[in-house]
This record gives sequence, C-alpha cells and structure tokens, in this order.
Amino acid sequence: MTVHHQGVFERRSSPSQAQREQSKRHFGTEANARLTSSTALVLLVLLAIEGITVLRVGSLLTLHVFIGMLLVPPVLVKLASTFWRFAKYYARSPAYIEKGPPRMVLRLLGPFVAILTIILFASGILLLFVSHSWRANLLALHQASFILWFGCMTVHVLGHLKETTQLSTKDFVRRTRVQVAGSQWRQLAIVSSLVGGVVLAFVTLPAVGTWLSAR
Repeated sequence: MTVHHQGVFERRSSPSQAQREQSKRHFGTEANARLTSSTALVLLVLLAIEGITVLRVGSLLTLHVFIGMLLVPPVLVKLASTFWRFAKYYARSPAYIEKGPPRMVLRLLGPFVAILTIILFASGILLLFVSHSWRANLLALHQASFILWFGCMTVHVLGHLKETTQLSTKDFVRRTRVQVAGSQWRQLAIVSSLVGGVVLAFVTLPAVGTWLSAR
C-alpha cells in the first residue's frame, strides 16, 4: 500500500508532457513581455526628464541632447523586443498565437510609433552633425515628428500601462524573477543599454558646443 500510494503521489507531483510543453511555449512570450515592459518603464522615466528639457530647450539644450542620446540604446532594445513579438506572431508561432495580438488600436498604431520614433531620434542626432544649410529643414522635421510622436505615444503608453505596471519589475524582485528563466540576461540587456547610452551621451556632448557656436 505504501508503495502504491507513493507511486500515485509521484505521478501526481510530476508535470505531464503536455504541461512541460505548455510551459516551454509560454517561456518565450513571458520573457519577451517582461523585457518589453521593463524597458518601457526605463524609457518612461527618461522620457519624462527629456520632456522637462523640451519646455526650456534653449537653456537646457546640453541636457536635452545628453538624455536624448542616453535614450537611444534602450529605445533600440524596446524596438527589438516589440519587433520580435510581431515577427513571431505573423510567423504563426504557437505560443504567440495563443497569447494573441495586442488590441486592434494598438496593433494599428504600433508601426506609426516605431517609424515616428526612428524619425524623431534620427533627425535629432543628424542635427548635431550636418552642415548649417541642412539644419532648418531637419529642425522642422524633428519638431513635426515630435508632435506626431507625442500623440501616438500617449495612446500607446495608456494602452500598455496595465501590462507595464504588472510586468516591469518582475525580473528585479527575487520572488518573481525565478518564475521565468533568463531574468539575468534580461537585466543585463537593460543595464547594458543604459551604460551604452551614457557612453554615447558623453561622446556626443562636444558636438553640442560646436552646434551652439555655429548657430
């Protein structure tokens, strides 16, 4: 009887093949969602600071450029994680099909957010290095893309706010980070992007002085 009950206990406590397969399918989607949400939280903090500099960009131009360049690597991480989900879903990955796409409004808005983000940052960076004759047109593009980007981004942030709130800190809390493997790599991706951003910002700062002198 003891052996019998022990066998029953072992069979009940051991995960079935179906459960293991389900866990394997959800590992990729949950890991991707955590990376996306954690990076989104970092971006929200940095963008809030950048927003303050926009209000007085004339006197805070150096800080505006510094934060802008600091944002570049985390933005690339966010774009990469979002594109990964997009690609896996349309490649008909079972786990991503089961998770489902974002709401229709967010699906339609997503490409515009990505494109406007690229235009906004690219135009801002180019402004520091192009010749004086190009600056008026690039500045107009930078300002126009910011207005459109801000509108799209507001809807995007509000649409993903619940998910970001729920997942953004799970890889940094001991109790929840062990639930999905690879938390250390996701942490490393975020920390590395911030370190890379700081280096990029300091490397770019001399161009601000050159730009101000030329202006």
